[in-house]
Amino acid sequence: MKLIITSFLLIFSLTLFPQSNPFSGNYTRSLSTEKHIIEYKLTLNPDGTFVFHSYSKIQNGNPAEENKYGKGKWSAKDNLITFSANKKEDLDPKYTLDFNNSTARFVAKNPRDKSDKIVKTKLQFLESGIFWIKSIVFFKL
Repeated sequence: MKLIITSFLLIFSLTLFPQSNPFSGNYTRSLSTEKHIIEYKLTLNPDGTFVFHSYSKIQNGNPAEENKYGKGKWSAKDNLITFSANKKEDLDPKYTLDFNNSTARFVAKNPRDKSDKIVKTKLQFLESGIFWIKSIVFFKL
C-alpha cells in the first residue's frame, strides 16, 4: 500500500511542473519599407542564455548596413524576464550590446481562456539601458 501511495504522489508531483519552459524560443520583429529594413532576432535558450541580433539597412544611412549583437543570461519571475550580461564574458568586439538592467514582459494567451480570441505570444521590453530597444515588441515564432 505504501508503494502505491508513493507512486501516486510521485506521478502527481511530476504533473505539477511544466515539461518545457514557455519563455524559451525565437522571437523576431521586422520593420521594413521600400528603402529601409530593420530586423531584430532574440533567442532565449532553455539553459538561461540568450543571443540578440539587430540588422539594419537604411538607404543613404551612415553606415548603410549595420549588424549589432548581444548575449548574456536571462531569468524569469512570473511573467517578467530580466536580462543580464557579464562584461568580462559576454561583451567583446562582436557582442557589444549591454543588456544589463533590461526587463521584458512575456505575454501569451492564458491556458484557461477557451475563447477563439487570438493572442500572439510576445515579449515587450519595458526597460533597457539600450535606448532604442525600450518598448519594442518581439513576437515568438
